[in-house]
Amino acid sequence: MTETRRIVLLPGDGVGPEVVAEGRRVLETVAERRGLALTFEEAPIGGVAIDLTGEPLPAATLAACEQADALFLGAVGGPKWSDPTAPVRPEDGLLALRKRFELFANLRPIPVFASLVHLAPLRAELLRGVDILFVRELTGDVYFGPRQEQGSGTSAHDTMVYTVPEVERIARVAFDAARRRRRKLTSVDKANVLASMRLWRRTVERVAREYPDVELEHALVDSCAMHLVRRPASFDVVLAGNMFGDILSDEASILSGSLGMLPSASLGAGRFGLYEPVHGSAPDIAGRGIANPIGAILSAAMLLRFSLGREDDAAAVERAVERALADGAVTTDLVAPGAPALSTRAMGDAILAQLEK
Repeated sequence: MTETRRIVLLPGDGVGPEVVAEGRRVLETVAERRGLALTFEEAPIGGVAIDLTGEPLPAATLAACEQADALFLGAVGGPKWSDPTAPVRPEDGLLALRKRFELFANLRPIPVFASLVHLAPLRAELLRGVDILFVRELTGDVYFGPRQEQGSGTSAHDTMVYTVPEVERIARVAFDAARRRRRKLTSVDKANVLASMRLWRRTVERVAREYPDVELEHALVDSCAMHLVRRPASFDVVLAGNMFGDILSDEASILSGSLGMLPSASLGAGRFGLYEPVHGSAPDIAGRGIANPIGAILSAAMLLRFSLGREDDAAAVERAVERALADGAVTTDLVAPGAPALSTRAMGDAILAQLEK
């Protein structure tokens, strides 16, 4: 008897509900055709949850998440909730989920599709062979370190903190990933300035001894930022702390032609994970049915791979996306202003049509 797997949908704010709907359609299609039993439950998070309950992660949402096999998130935040003095913010809900489930490893692949190379602001020859996986530490650094704003409001501090166990566990995720890919790992730090980053480098070097088959190189964050646009094909797996990984992976998103293309997975020690497109809530286009659902659909593929152990199904979804793009299916972010483009739903249809083949 097939075990039923439970997915909690967290559509969130802005275009989140629109792209999550397309990701769900893909998961439902895979389940129907590949003998996978899935159930779905939807719960509020972020700004919409604040409006409903006063909290960005209501107790009922957290309780639902605790019973799930995987979480599928849209986006959180928007101008309505952007007051920096507010006691709660939409992003607090996402940070609380990461902390509660110890989702310390954020995987951000940077896919470059041949049919979209012309959209990137780099020469086509620089994009040949680009295939980067960012492994970002997700529960440490200045995002979770001690912070304080002085009572007078004239100074404030956020503290970058890392411990050896935190660095060891994320380094092993990155080395394991590199071992399954092209066996090269670039560890990013600022060891020439920051004590926390010197600890980072020492620890990564020690873990590297467990992986003699993986080539390790260190890169200062500013140098890495430069080389991502000068020679992106030279990178395989990029390991970085929370803040540097956030910034560098967003920089690298230009290589794919649009931020709307990029998926991510936030994982802990087991199979449980949170999956979401990298793009934000895009409030300027919310409700118009023109958001690019590919980041969400590729996130659904990562959910199949990492939380459900369905590698073949994940690869099938990824191939369907590539074929749809090769056939000319594009959304508004992938064409010149005013040029013909598919709606969010129609793009989902185009990918589902390829999945059937």
